Amino acid sequence: MAVDLSPGLMSADEAITSRRSIRAFLPESVPQAMIEELLSVASRAPSGSNIQPWKVYVVQGESKDKLVEAVTRVSASPELVAQLKPAYTYYPKTWKPPFIDRRRKVGWGLYDLLGLTRENKEGMKAQHDKNYSFFGAPVGLIFTVDASLEQGSWLDYGMFIQSVMIAARARGLDTCPQAAFVSYGEVIGEVLGFGAEEVLVCGMALGWADPAAVENGLVTERAPVEEFAKFLS
Repeated sequence: MAVDLSPGLMSADEAITSRRSIRAFLPESVPQAMIEELLSVASRAPSGSNIQPWKVYVVQGESKDKLVEAVTRVSASPELVAQLKPAYTYYPKTWKPPFIDRRRKVGWGLYDLLGLTRENKEGMKAQHDKNYSFFGAPVGLIFTVDASLEQGSWLDYGMFIQSVMIAARARGLDTCPQAAFVSYGEVIGEVLGFGAEEVLVCGMALGWADPAAVENGLVTERAPVEEFAKFLS
């Protein structure tokens, strides 16, 4: 399938509302100039005192293959997985409504599209493990933050990651932010050459969505404004 490498930019609203987590990508490469441009745009994200806490490793080709192989090898071994030490806890230790309900809905919505039943544990694991190959995307992004920085910088980092995704979408690209990499910080650090001075924030798949992939038909819901906003006068 031919990919338009020079699409006109979307409006901000269109880029935000059309952004989805894509879990199957076309093999077509993304021009480096386009990657550099969207990262430059995203770097305008705000940060406290303008310290700009983000650092991005862009992996493609052999470097991506090497990273995928290292993470996949560990993920396939229960003994090695048990030894992993994530630098932070992404999800809550205790779930409660409405968060657990939303989590279940998106999870089972994806599995239903793929024809995976609750009894098919192997199939669900295989789908989850596609994270570690960036869902076949031609570009993988690994985000790290300096270990000396505090919670405020992590809040800033979230705005930067969102800006990356929106800048990519504006150019016709798609993404999937990936917390699945969080436990693999040491493994990824060994491959990419960083140590304890950097903390892995997350990964991200970047590329062109495969329109024929059934899993890309998943469209998640959002709560209405009146559910999360309180207007005071």
